[in-house]
This record gives sequence, C-alpha cells and structure tokens, in this order.
Amino acid sequence: MCGIVGYIGTQNAKEILLRGLEKLEYRGYDSAGIATRDEQGVTVTKAQGRIAELRKETEKAGDGSTGIGHTRWATHGVPNYDNSHPHQSSSKRFTIVHNGVIENYEELQQAYIPNVELKSDTDTEVIVQLVEHFSNEGLSTEDAFTKVISLLHGSYALGLLDSEDSETIYVAKNKSPLLVGIGNGFNVIASDALAMIQVTSEYKELKDQEIVLVQRDSVVIKDLEGNHIDRESYTAEIDASDAEKGVYSHYMLKEIHEQPAVMRRIIQEYQDEEGNLKIDPEIIKDVHEADRIYIIAAGTSYHAGLVGKEFLEKWAGVPTEVHVSSEFVYNTPLLSEKPLFIYISQSGETADSRAVLVETTKLGHKSLTITNVAGSTLSREADHTLLLHAGPEIAVASTKAYTAQIAVLSILSQVVAKEHGREADIDLLRELAKVTTAIETIVDDAPKMEQIATDFLKTTRNAFFIGRTMDYNVSLEGALKLKEISYIQAEGFAGGELKHGTIALIEDGTPVIALATQEGVNLSIRGNVKEVVARGANPCIISMEGLEKEGDTYVIPHVYDLLTPLVSVVSLQLISYYAALHRDLDVDKPRNLAKSVTVE
Repeated sequence: MCGIVGYIGTQNAKEILLRGLEKLEYRGYDSAGIATRDEQGVTVTKAQGRIAELRKETEKAGDGSTGIGHTRWATHGVPNYDNSHPHQSSSKRFTIVHNGVIENYEELQQAYIPNVELKSDTDTEVIVQLVEHFSNEGLSTEDAFTKVISLLHGSYALGLLDSEDSETIYVAKNKSPLLVGIGNGFNVIASDALAMIQVTSEYKELKDQEIVLVQRDSVVIKDLEGNHIDRESYTAEIDASDAEKGVYSHYMLKEIHEQPAVMRRIIQEYQDEEGNLKIDPEIIKDVHEADRIYIIAAGTSYHAGLVGKEFLEKWAGVPTEVHVSSEFVYNTPLLSEKPLFIYISQSGETADSRAVLVETTKLGHKSLTITNVAGSTLSREADHTLLLHAGPEIAVASTKAYTAQIAVLSILSQVVAKEHGREADIDLLRELAKVTTAIETIVDDAPKMEQIATDFLKTTRNAFFIGRTMDYNVSLEGALKLKEISYIQAEGFAGGELKHGTIALIEDGTPVIALATQEGVNLSIRGNVKEVVARGANPCIISMEGLEKEGDTYVIPHVYDLLTPLVSVVSLQLISYYAALHRDLDVDKPRNLAKSVTVE
C-alpha cells in the first residue's frame, strides 16, 4: 500500500527519488524516506508527514548517483521516525525499503537473530538484519539476499543497498507490485510505472520470488536456484500530463470532471469499424460457456460489481454472484461446475483479489480481470483482461474508475447477450452517449451540488443513503465516498430495510439522501422517505427526470433505467467532495487510507 522507487545511474539520485515519491503520494502514506549512496557510503533521510517535509530534511543530504526511496503506510508499528523506511542493519552496511507484510518475521527473528537489538517495531527491519546475519556467516550479498528471500512468507517488494557495493540495487518481489525501468546509462525500480515515467517509459515486469540485480547498464533476473531468466521489456502507455491537476484544485475534482471524456473513450475503444460493440471472442467464449459468474472485488469496485451483476443477469442471462475478495479467499462458497471469475480492480494490484485469483487458478477456473492498469498483477495473471481506459486515477477516493467499470461491464453483458441469442431492448452505444451528456450536465451543475452539501452536511455527524434495486447499489457507493473523504459516518441501506432496525438511528435533523431513479420502485422509496421524515429526518431526494415530484432536491437527466448508476453517482461524488472541502480536509489523501491496497 506504500510506494517504492530506486535509481542507479550517473545523475543526482536524490532529486529523481523525491520526484518519484511525489508521483506516488496519491497512494496514501504516513512517512517517507530515501537512502542515497556516494563515495562516503549510504545516507538515510526520513520524515513523518508529506514529501515536502522530506525535501526539507534532504537539503543537507549527500547527492549520490544511487538510491532507494519509500512512502510508508503503517502495517507494523505506529507512524513515527523509527518505523519509517529505509531501514538499516546494525552495522549500517545494508539498507532496505519494503512494501508488504512478512507473516513469519517473528519466527525468523527468534530463529536467526534473537540477540540483535531492533530499533523499530517493523517486520522490515528483520529482513535487513537477516541479510547482514547471513553476510557475516560468509555469504555474498547476492547469496545472503537470496537466502533471506527463500525464508520469507508473505508479501514483499524489496530494494536493498550494500554500502560496500556501488554497482547494484538488489531487488525481489512476492505478491506486491514492483517493476524495473530501463534507461540509457541508468535503470530504476518502482512500485508503479507512474513514479518514474518522467525518466523512462520502458519497463520489465518482475515475477514472484525472482532475484534481480539492477545496475547502471544491465538488469539480471534469476530464479531462487540462480538460473538466469530472459524477459523482454514493454512500453508503459502513460501520459505524464494525465497525472497533473491542471486547472483543478484537487485530483478528485479533476477526475470527476473527466468522466464524460472517459465514457467517450470507452465507447470508442469497444466498438469496431462498423460501429458494433466488440469484445475479444475468447472472452465471450468463456463467458458463454460459464454456468455461473463470480465477481470478486473490494470497496468501490465491489459496488461496481453489484451493478454489473444486474447487467449480466438481466441482459446476458448468466447467473452472477458478487463477493468481497477478503472474505471469499477464507470462506469460499460451494462453486458451480464451470465458473468464470471476474476480478474488478482499479489498480490491478489489490492483494485480497489476487489471493483469490491464485486459488481459483490452481483449481483450473477461467478468469477475467477488469482494470485500469495494463500490465498490472491481476491483468498478467488472469486469462483475460478488459481495460477501463480511464487514465491515471490519483485521488484515493475512486470516481472515474467506478463509472468506467460499470460502462465496461455493460458492454461485456450486451455482447454476451447477443452471443446467447437474447434480443436486446437497448442500443447500448446510443444510450451510453446519452449517459455521457447527462454526466456533463451534472458536472456543470457543480454549484448546485455544493449548495446541497452545505444545506444537508455542513455540521452533521452522520448521514444515511437509501435506495431500492439499482439505487440501493449506488447508495452504498455514495455513502462510501462521503465517509472516506469527509469522515462523516455514512451508511447506505436498502429503503425497505429501514423499518427492520436502522430507522431507530434517525434523529431530528439526520440527513437522509434518497435516490429515486427506478420507475418500478419510485413510490416505494418515496414511502420510505416519508417514514424517516416522520422521525425528524432532513430528506434530500435525488430523482430522475420523468419520475420527479415537487420538492425533490435535484433531478438528474433521463437515461435508460439500468444505466442510472452511471449518472446518479456523479451527483453523490460532487456532494461528497464539497462536504469534505467545507470541512477543510485533505480531499485527495484522506487519513488512514491508501489508493492501491497491496496488503491483505
């Protein structure tokens, strides 16, 4: 969930590392640090808080032409200086950065280094002390590093410096993402290509439990037995300008405004020259042959999966279940005879989802990843991939990835429906074009969304979101957006469930945001609103054109009923944004959260 960068070449490593870490700020972190190597040895500089604080600390640090850097999101030990990365061995010969969680670090400590005094509470320090331990026993740095890797259980992405070796950064990974970037007279490492895109767009992917020796003019990849592995590089298709805020005050606001452009890009990418929907025939074949689809996802992607289930069942006619990945891997339900697993992840690095993918692959089940990042772990390891084409999403709170996921799921479902011979009652491309226009209308109405945030959420401690059928799915996402960036306790509920317990929480002035976009349940959800009003709630009704009634707070443009989540959610995204803004909070980097959840 944290970030790693590294550089070895002839330039000033310090500035390249700092810029790389700044590109990774969106992931969420509580501290940062770098280690640079020059003729005098390795210098470690760390700071709590933002990269700006680290920059101040590094002003007097040596430059050097080799270095590693890290942003930390605490998993072991509280956020403080001692627990920040990089960590060093007792003699300070070895310096390491680490993403992930080592499950057996306490056992390794007791078995090999019980008398070594640790300065931190982290699992990471145990790794670097083990390298020194085996080095002191006579092993070369490469052999000591390899030995340690063979002992580790859990997830890791590692970059190691040896103060006695100016030629090499030692690298390895397992479950956590890490890439090697190829340059001319230099090479880099990064947990995300975006971090080093300013210096190179050429990368080599790394696979689990490989040992990699990164030098200025070479990259040597080996397995644990020492066998050399040849691997071609690839070009990361990232426009660095896409990751800049431009005229917007926050990345989140920029990404909300980008959603119409993302919709147009998806429409373009998923149609052929004749204007028909297109999906890889092999994907369609596997969906067509599946007797049940299992959607595996977490957070916002899980909510997109709930909407996708409606498409796959109502249009394609394929029974579909949606599961929280962290629960599924430890509590797997009884599976059908020929399942297809669909993994939804903005980053393609979600550790919980990958854990499920590993297990279902062992069972021989087919898999499809829907992700925003080509070449990500879930994309590489699944049988198929559908890309979101949403461009980099920097804000921790996902917006455009959610709508892109729903759009791609709708296209997949319609193509499968055609393959199944099911008559379509919708011209999807035409309807998605209408959705695009509707989103633009809501984005242009941002001042109205800001006023809603002021009227209903300015001082409240909690809020409820309610809806029925498709609107219930969106209410879950709306509540998540509000709570993660404004810290207002928010929950989404099915409208009919209120009277089964939740209504006890309604007090005078409690904001209740109700979605009313589904004709079949329009009167039902309005009845639920009356129930909470009778208990003192302050109702905010967001309805759809054609279903609106006098007194509704906001009316979204009319779109096809199953596609309303693509439109109604945009109003909730903006309301959440302004609620957080009015509380003077860090909208893009909310507390305790990380963008890419790479630990289970």
